Parts: sequence; structure tokens; C-alpha cells
Amino acid sequence: MIDRRRVRSAFHRQAAEYDAHAAVQKQVVARFLEMLAVGGSAPRILDVGAGTGLLASRLAERHPASFLACVDLAPGMVRTARAAIGRRDAVVAVADAEQLPFADHSFDLVVSTSTFQWLTTLDTAFAEARRVLAPGGTFAFALFGEGTFRELKSSYRAALEAAGRETDDRTQRFFPAGEVRSALERNGFTVSTLLVEDEVEHHADVPAFLRSLKRIGAGNASPLPRRGLAERRVMMEMMRIYGERFGSAEGVPATYTVIYGIGGKGV
Repeated sequence: MIDRRRVRSAFHRQAAEYDAHAAVQKQVVARFLEMLAVGGSAPRILDVGAGTGLLASRLAERHPASFLACVDLAPGMVRTARAAIGRRDAVVAVADAEQLPFADHSFDLVVSTSTFQWLTTLDTAFAEARRVLAPGGTFAFALFGEGTFRELKSSYRAALEAAGRETDDRTQRFFPAGEVRSALERNGFTVSTLLVEDEVEHHADVPAFLRSLKRIGAGNASPLPRRGLAERRVMMEMMRIYGERFGSAEGVPATYTVIYGIGGKGV
């Protein structure tokens, strides 16, 4: 179970330095914009989980005459996004993806990147996206799916097995592509695109990777150390296994599996 309050607090604290460390998230935005061929048919746009406003800023440039709204769970991110977007007519607010503060049929395009992996289930957020979309509207997103941090997860499981604690895995569960597709279809979307791609970044060592997660507010994606010698031993063993199994001259890899989806709401 993901603690949404912890997620909100972490991203709020890291808003000021998020962009300096979120290399993969920036690549995802660039790839997402390549895939999102909307042209001039999106007069009303909503960005859910807008973060620091990078995607929203690019969409504002692409659609200068469109009404733009952005929401994020973390107040610090909202302040940063408001400054980044720089449009006085844009609505930038603190709000939850599972309870959007907009009327039915308010938007022609709803977008989101690097957000929905922080939800326990997808159905409520996808249903909300469909609710606020006008008939004929488009829902497009990118989220980190199953396969993300595979090196970390397998190393942690191996360390737990060595300690006789196989059932104690506390790493984050990421949605598989099939579950994402099913959630779209259950909530009334016609799926036009569902792609899975890997992005790999390298870090000097495992502690450097774990620090990078904290710097972008994503510490919940890794096992959270508990007090006590036994847990410290598991974490040390995890780092040893990670380095031995996956380390190279480039350092240690961290794989992000990105699921890109585009769904349409019928007329």
C-alpha cells in the first residue's frame, strides 16, 4: 500500500531541486510529446500531476490559445509549476488525481506523466479523467510500470532470502501493461496506443542511486530502512548484491519501464 501522505510530503519538500535530478522524467516528457500528435484540436487542456510544470509549459507553447489547467498533490510542486508556466490565465492548483476539482466534460485533452505509479489502483484516477473529458476527448499519459527498478527489487529480494525473510519485501509494486490496458477499457476508453519502453540511467554506486530517489521525492519506490540492526544488515547485503550483479565501468544501472497510453472518450 502506498502512503499518499508520505508521497505528498516528499514531493513537496523536493520541489525546488526536482528538475536538477529528474533526468529520466525529462526524457519521458520529451518522448511523450513526440507521441502526442494533437495539432490544434485541444482548446482545453488539463495536466494531472503536473510536478514542476515541464510538460504543461511545453503544451502551452504548442497550444498558445488553449485554456490550460494543472493540478498536483504537492503544494511545493504547484508553486514551482505556476512560476514555470508563466501564464496568468492558467489554472494551477493543489488537487488529487482521484478527486479532480472540475466539472464534467471540462477538457478536450487530459495528460499526465510520471504520476499514476503513485496510486494504489488506477481505476479511480482513470474514471476521473474520463469524467472531466468532453465527448471525443483524449486521455494521454506515461507512467512507470512493471520492470521499473528491476535491479533494486531483485537485489533486495535476494538479500531478504539470505536473511530468511522472503515475505518482507517492501519495494513498490508497479502496474503491468496488461493491468493498465484493462483499467483504460474498464473505464470506457478506446485504447489507441499502449507502448512499453525502458529508460536506463547509471549512478556511481547503489548509495548514489538511493540518494537520487530521495532528491526527486521518490524514496517510497525503494525499501524504507527500519530501525534495527537486522534491517541495516539486509540493506547492506542488498547494496552488495546490486553492485556485484549489475555494476560495470559505467556504475550501476537503474531501469525505468515506461508505459505510454492514449485513450479516447467516445462521442
